[in-house]
Amino acid sequence: MKQERNDGMKPSEKTLRICEKGHRFYKSSDCNSCPVCEAERKPKEGFLASLSAPARRALEGKGITSVEELSDYTEKEIMSLHGVGKTALVRMKEALDEAGLRFKEE
Repeated sequence: MKQERNDGMKPSEKTLRICEKGHRFYKSSDCNSCPVCEAERKPKEGFLASLSAPARRALEGKGITSVEELSDYTEKEIMSLHGVGKTALVRMKEALDEAGLRFKEE
């Protein structure tokens, strides 16, 4: 399956993948995360629910699952994590603010 592009570059090749649970999906990147499994494990509430899957995985990989744990890190440390971008950072700041917290000072 080829994905069409409008920027003059060659289309990326999508390959069929099958996760451990048997879900079938196509991906063009090296990322092996299954979109069905990701949707199933996305939290229904809390600040992690407002984040994209890559940002959520990055935080979970560091053991950060609450805003209290998030406040133990500097903004720079969080931004250095693969998967965390500007949009996720804004949402994290909003969650910290709602809890009366903020990132650790540099």
